[in-house]
Amino acid sequence: MRARDRGWCVRANRWGARGAVRRYFATVSRLGDGVFWYSLMAMLVVVDGMAGLAASTHLAATGVVALTLYRHLKRWTRRPRPFAADGRIRAWVAPLDEFSFPSGHTLHAVAFTVVALAYYPWLAALLVPFTASVAVSRVVLGLHYPSDVLAATAIGSALAGVSLALGTLLSL
Repeated sequence: MRARDRGWCVRANRWGARGAVRRYFATVSRLGDGVFWYSLMAMLVVVDGMAGLAASTHLAATGVVALTLYRHLKRWTRRPRPFAADGRIRAWVAPLDEFSFPSGHTLHAVAFTVVALAYYPWLAALLVPFTASVAVSRVVLGLHYPSDVLAATAIGSALAGVSLALGTLLSL
């Protein structure tokens, strides 16, 4: 499985050698650092007032839990990034931290998307492609293995599910 994971990473990372591909995924990655999500939260408040504030507060609370969980997992697993473990893989952008597992960008993007869509399903046309691009960017840019991204997708989905269930219970 490790060899297959590394092989997929090497193949995807080669896409980054193409300037337009690298620029696209580097831009998506940078937006996924938080800029996109903070802007979304602010826009929800501006567009939808108190209902937008409630949704944004829910997103922010989910983000705090996601960040805490992600940091603990990174420290616990200490998986080296693909570019650090394999000389064939190039980091097309600078990583935010040392370790690979799980992909924090993907974890946050999935969790935020699921929670946001519970409030505003019509945002799917924007959020689903953006989240998919964030996930793919992590592998193309040489920062994560596909398994890091898949695990982050599962973790982010589970976290969002728990967050929405707790939100429902708290509103009763």
